[in-house]
Amino acid sequence: MLTLSSKQNTADKTPLEKFLAHNPFPEPLTQGFFYREKMRAIHNIAPNQPLQIILEIGGGQSGLSALLYPQAQITNLDLNPEYAQAPCNQQERVCFVCGDATALPFENNSFDAVTMFDLLEHVPDHQKAITEALRVLRPGGFILISTPNENWRFPYYKFMKSICPSEAEIMAEWGHVRRSYTLTELQVLISLPCQEYATFINPLTVLGHDISFSRLSHRQRQFLCKMLSPLTWLSYYLHQPHSMGTETASVWQKHE
Repeated sequence: MLTLSSKQNTADKTPLEKFLAHNPFPEPLTQGFFYREKMRAIHNIAPNQPLQIILEIGGGQSGLSALLYPQAQITNLDLNPEYAQAPCNQQERVCFVCGDATALPFENNSFDAVTMFDLLEHVPDHQKAITEALRVLRPGGFILISTPNENWRFPYYKFMKSICPSEAEIMAEWGHVRRSYTLTELQVLISLPCQEYATFINPLTVLGHDISFSRLSHRQRQFLCKMLSPLTWLSYYLHQPHSMGTETASVWQKHE
């Protein structure tokens, strides 16, 4: 039986610092620092368990589930067939499948866990995607999700509007079909209680995030992110899992 417990053997999950050291985003300590925040939140909520068979929906070329659970067999399903050639999908224990989150080509009760990192906000029929995820998840298994939450907006501060794309432009660029989810909205969607959650990208670290996606040149973005680095690191270390953030990682357990 799979259970969520802080007493589980943490060796089943990659140690945090080792996990963070493999941040796949370019320039991970400056313009990619926000991805470090995301990874820490995901690590915080991920069960400390020997999950053996994991389905990563929309994993693309990041390989987060494989990094998180180094002993697990990973199936990465994504709509983009080009991601099959990404290094993370060339590992022996990773199987890449080109497919649709709303029509999973797998049998019922096939996986110990399903991960949906930054996925639901891209899927028009998000209810069907959740229904499919629950169908292929074994009883007692986990769904790990990350999404923007009710505090998300772009840019976060009005004074940044002159150097940033509009929110509509950035959502179109990223392929978002909706802004965000509250935990209550996710609970209604999933029809399960939330086991744990952790927020990330707080009102201070968000400055670096928004600069990274601004209209400034690469050199200007890099310079500003470095200038903000002391504030970013301090805010990162002071941030608590349930503090205010603009995005949320959460874990949900299917009934036995």
